[in-house]
Amino acid sequence: MKQSKERPYVLFVAEVIYSEVSEIKKNNIGFSNINAIDNFIGTKTYNEISSGKFHDNWFKELSKNNYIDKKTKRKIPEETLKLLKVQKDMMIKQLIQYPELYYAKSHFPLEISQRAFDHLWRMCESYELWCKETKQNKLILLDLID
Repeated sequence: MKQSKERPYVLFVAEVIYSEVSEIKKNNIGFSNINAIDNFIGTKTYNEISSGKFHDNWFKELSKNNYIDKKTKRKIPEETLKLLKVQKDMMIKQLIQYPELYYAKSHFPLEISQRAFDHLWRMCESYELWCKETKQNKLILLDLID
């Protein structure tokens, strides 16, 4: 059975995160993946995702088209929309924002910041795993799963 290269909707936000982290790393020679993800935290995209605005805007855009996917011309199933709403809630909880609390006096990340970092790392890994499974290796830029 041939594997579809059509990105699942639940990976849409992972692809956005992955692309921006990859761009940060590319633009900062010598940055590790850890540095790139750390630098993603606090960006405009991160703030939109962690506040729920990213998903809200996406849902608004989808509703304008009666939840018909522009690429496939198929209606997005209700179950998928429910799953995306759960994803939005999870993102808000995992990437919760507390200004000025990223580092304590010891310069180690606070637990809440570490949770956000770990969640972003897992999102990027998920995207790479999908790329590998669908044999789209040219999309793998960070090499997190090797």
